[in-house]
Amino acid sequence: MGSLITSKSRPTPCTRTHQIGALALIVTTFFLTRLFDQTFTPCYDEFRSPVLSPTTRSSISFNPGRPFSWPEPGYGSHLNLKIYVYDENEVDGLKALMYGRDGTISPDACTKGQWGTQVKIHKLLMKSKFRTMNKEEADLFFVPAYAKCVRMMGGLNDKEINNTYVKVLSQMPYFRLSGGRNHIFVFPSGAGAHLFKSWATYLNRSIILTPEGDRTDKRDTSAFNTWKDIIVPGNIDDGMTKEGASLVQPLPLSRRKFLANFLGRAQGKIGRLQLIELAKKFPDKLESPELKLSGPDKLGRKEYFEHLRNAKFCLAPRGESSWTLRFYESFFVECVPVVLSDQVELPFQNVVDYSQISIKWPSTRIGPQLLEYLESITDEEIENMIARGRQVRCLWSYAPESQPCSTINGILWELQRKVRHFHQSAETFWLHNRTVVNRDLVPFSHWKAPILLP
Repeated sequence: MGSLITSKSRPTPCTRTHQIGALALIVTTFFLTRLFDQTFTPCYDEFRSPVLSPTTRSSISFNPGRPFSWPEPGYGSHLNLKIYVYDENEVDGLKALMYGRDGTISPDACTKGQWGTQVKIHKLLMKSKFRTMNKEEADLFFVPAYAKCVRMMGGLNDKEINNTYVKVLSQMPYFRLSGGRNHIFVFPSGAGAHLFKSWATYLNRSIILTPEGDRTDKRDTSAFNTWKDIIVPGNIDDGMTKEGASLVQPLPLSRRKFLANFLGRAQGKIGRLQLIELAKKFPDKLESPELKLSGPDKLGRKEYFEHLRNAKFCLAPRGESSWTLRFYESFFVECVPVVLSDQVELPFQNVVDYSQISIKWPSTRIGPQLLEYLESITDEEIENMIARGRQVRCLWSYAPESQPCSTINGILWELQRKVRHFHQSAETFWLHNRTVVNRDLVPFSHWKAPILLP
């Protein structure tokens, strides 16, 4: 049998010259590819997360002038979510949770103090490019309420707050549809969601934004759940967070009088009482003045920050709850925060490596050993921590989302991670034609308020 390959179709023999040429082509292609990769760097903006290398995937790399980026796995490459914000006139009871039973409490009054985050987040979402007016296309639903402020100013008592929340929720079909999984609530104080006494019954699946991650000191259980809730920064005085309008400027390390300070009330808490006693023994190292909160000698905001900036380290012990506003404030006077609260939860832990910008010391070891340790840290090391903190502190500022780094952008990234494309609960069912019905087989479009809640 003759060969199937004729002399005309026989392939040309692979010579050494051909091999060298192929190798040269491969090498040339490799170097051209590397050249293009370096020439055309990716374009970053505030709503895009670049692909991170394995060494930077889990935390922000501290590169001056480079926007923060969220790790793409679990978050996506860019922000792409739709949030529906309930209108105050849309649901009976919302106005009471925002302005009190008589409607006399103003949002401006509620913007001040620790509870200001519930107002600021609401206002920022109202202006957000990710807000939608169409419930059917919404990924998430935001429920505005200034309940902490309203309670503090006598607008509602605890029983009224609880009953009003239940009343509001019973008028939200989309809350029932998902079992509350896609609804967002803000609880801005140390009480957390415990401000709503029945939170465990109604909000145990909802997304809670709060600075407080632990209240087991006074409650049987904490309202914060790592897997569904989001820790947000406390509300810092706008005079300190706005660029170019700082109420108080940081001091050079060489001009700071104290090694460390603690500016706060004792509140009967062991850690705080220990710091006050420690300051009496080492007054040249630790400042802990008695704070006047009322009367003619009341400490003003400017005077407070002037004290805070006069030390290299700002001590932040646990108070009524695990979190303290002093932790966030210290970054704006460029004082390294020392956390003395074992159960504390901090915001944006998927992108911020707190060991590079702060210190966490066991609350059970408050004493001379703490001061000795802080003294052992060189000014160069302190300056490096302050420089890294200077890059991170924009995440503690409730600035507009148009800024490349702000609290609201961090919140939006974390919210995007919570989005589900399908929602169901123990009281929702669906049929072969994708119609969602309740237990009585009533289609979702015909659900009427008040809606039975679990």
